[in-house]
Amino acid sequence: PVTDGSRELHSLCAQLEFLLQFDLKEKKSFFGQRKDYWDFLCQGLARRRQEHEGIRFVTSLDKLKTPVGRGRAFLRYCLVHRQLAESLQLCLLDPESLREWYYARSPFLSPQHRAEILGSLYELDCVTFHLAL
Repeated sequence: PVTDGSRELHSLCAQLEFLLQFDLKEKKSFFGQRKDYWDFLCQGLARRRQEHEGIRFVTSLDKLKTPVGRGRAFLRYCLVHRQLAESLQLCLLDPESLREWYYARSPFLSPQHRAEILGSLYELDCVTFHLAL
């Protein structure tokens, strides 16, 4: 199993975060806090499901104060529970929402790149992750 001490894990998480932040439009919350990929994921999953366990788990963690911290915790939760590809795919289904959150250079706006990314993420479902949540 992949654990917190794995160099590959840190590289994977950094690349995932880079992808999710690449060409992300700058948005602000009502109180002026900058929105991040966490907010995109929350909105995308809220449109598709009643409630995602990963979102509920992360929002219950009082120590997480920033959208980036919540996003990182969500990625880790999804890796442990083999839900990353499915969760991201649900967020990427709505082209209008994607254009609302991302500029044109985002790989998520390209059907070919999106399919390649999701294909790679679905392969991670075969990997066992033992991470501290």
